Parts: sequence; C-alpha cells; structure tokens
Amino acid sequence: MPANNKRDYYEVLGLRRGASAEEIKKAYKKLARKYHPDMNPDSRAAEERFKEINEANEVLSDPEKKARYDQFGFAGVDPNFSPEAAAGAQGASGFTGRMDFDLGDLGDLFGGIFGGGFGGASGTRAKAPQRGDTLRAETSVSFEEAAFGCEKDMRIERIEPCADCGGSGCARGTAAERCPDCGGSGTTQRRQQTPLGFLSTGAPCPRCGGTGKLIRKPCPTCGGKGAVRRRRTIRVHIPAGIDSGQTVTLRGQGGMGRNGGPAGDLQITVNIRPHGIFRREGADVCCEAPVTMAQAALGAEIEVPTIDGRVKYRIPAGTQSGTRFRLRGKGVANGCGRGDQYVTVRVETPQNLSPAQAELLRKFDASLHAENYRMKRSAG
Repeated sequence: MPANNKRDYYEVLGLRRGASAEEIKKAYKKLARKYHPDMNPDSRAAEERFKEINEANEVLSDPEKKARYDQFGFAGVDPNFSPEAAAGAQGASGFTGRMDFDLGDLGDLFGGIFGGGFGGASGTRAKAPQRGDTLRAETSVSFEEAAFGCEKDMRIERIEPCADCGGSGCARGTAAERCPDCGGSGTTQRRQQTPLGFLSTGAPCPRCGGTGKLIRKPCPTCGGKGAVRRRRTIRVHIPAGIDSGQTVTLRGQGGMGRNGGPAGDLQITVNIRPHGIFRREGADVCCEAPVTMAQAALGAEIEVPTIDGRVKYRIPAGTQSGTRFRLRGKGVANGCGRGDQYVTVRVETPQNLSPAQAELLRKFDASLHAENYRMKRSAG
C-alpha cells in the first residue's frame, strides 16, 4: 500500500504517540487476536485489517524503527531510506578566528550526539550489511495439538529480494554505476563554521542516498529498490508441550537483509484454544470425573478421559467428592518425558427422583449410623 494511503501506525493500534512498549504489545495482542484469519474465516476485511495491524506492530515494537518512524514518518521505515545527516550546530557570531578540523574517527561520537553525518560514518553505515526485519505473527492450536506437537501453515507477508533483478534494483541487462558526486564512497564532505572554527563534516551523498551507486535503468518490478513485498505460506513446526503465549522462532524467515546482510527471523506466538474437559497446569493435565453416589460409596471401576484416550481407573469405597488422584505420564511433554494427569472426583447427587426412589433413599438414610459419616462425626 502506498505510504500516502496508509493510516498512522499509532492510529492502527489505537494508541497515542509516545505509547510505551508494554502498551504497544498489549494493543497488538488484543487486535491481532480479534482480526486473526483463523477467527474470521473468509473475511477479506479482517484479513486486510490483520495485515495492517502486523505492519504497524513490526515498526512500533522495534525501538530503532519506532524512533525513525516518529522522526521521519513512513519514509523513515522504507527499506531504502537513508536520511541526510543533520548539519550540526550552527556557528555563532563573534568568533573571527579560522580553525580547520577533520573529525575522522570521531564521526561516530558526534553522529551519536547530533544525529549522524560527521566524519562519513553515515555513508559507511548506509553501505554496511544490515540484518532484515524480525516479523511477528500469532497462531492458535487445539489442546491436543499443543500437547503432541503439529505442523501449521502460516500466511505471512515479508520483504524479499526481487526475483526479476536478483536484488540489484537494475533492469535486466544493466548494472548500477558508481556515483560521480561521491566517487562511490556514499559520503560527501562539507565545511561549516562553528563556534570552534571550521569543521569538515561528512554526510550521505544526496544524489545516491549514501549507497555510492546510481541506477540508470531501474527494474520495472521493484522500481529500483531491489526488494518487493510478497505473501508466503510457511510451514511451522509447533513442538510438543508448548504452552499458551510461548513463541516459536524461525531463523532467517523474516524480512530480507540489506547490503548482503542476513535475513531477519519470524517469531510466532502460539495461543492454545480452551478445551471442554482438560486444562493445563504446566506439563500436567487436569480434569474432573463425575461418579454416582453408589459408585463413590461402594467403590467402582470408572472410565477417565485422557489426551491419549479413555482409560479405566478403580476408585476405592468411600471416595469423597473432591478427592484427587494421579495418572502418571498422562500429561504433556516437558523435555524429559511427560507430566501427569490429575483427576478430581465429583459425586453427583441424583435429581428428579420418583416417589418410590425417594422412599428407598429415605429408608437407606435411616439405616445409616454416625460411624458411616467421618466428617459428620468429627464435626460433632
């Protein structure tokens, strides 16, 4: 989407300018979950909104990109953007002497203070290898998929080298030329008067943008940028035992690097959908097992659901509601095996008794004595 058609990234996430990293993270997670394609199947509008939210988060969650965006807007986060360095402090009147300085290696120091440009450092950085952007996405999996692991196909958009020009930015059959203004260095020198005298400063060459090269015939596919935005489907391995909120990192699957730098990473946050029976406590699985009054009083062999299927378990006579027992090794993977499953017994009181059943129950209750009730006996 052209920059002039984009909404402000803060507006996209519903934030004020200057929002903290925690506020950005919280807003992104809330909106990404709401507009995720898995939650809005066949909704083109939700898909476009999800794309817009991810693009905004990609910039605002990165401190360096956020700083560039806050200062320069969309141009500051363009892959080929290289802002001309600040000119430095202006000379004050009243100093008539003449002093010439060549800052040389002090350029990085002054660049850090005044915003870059001194001593040719910015021109050097413009040509230096740069790592690609880290991309972030979310996916949801079922309880069982998280427990045993699975493969997920993720649809992402990322910056990739242009296939037509091989990333050079030049039309086929042509090559970039050395910039005549800076001689290929990417930096031009400038002399300025300051309170200390004349300073020789370096700034990115305005003609080539600090790259040291000129593209006479740009590639028609990428417009000379050497990069394009592509939509890809990437298969992601979700490891067994992953918990909700944890992240899977795919090295080198993020945005393309620049000037020969490595590609960034793709970080995928996994959310586990709630289960109707089970819940997690770390690597352990918990559930409840309803039993009848007779089963609890007499003892019985009951069937218990597990993530591996139903298993049989014998509860002893006199089992009380709330009793918890353990099934070893029936939890989820924890790196050195599997956790356990904890089953809580719930004694279910019968309802809708017929008159005959109610009479039988009254007779049964009348036949009981204090020694039949441990808790009632201990309560006096």
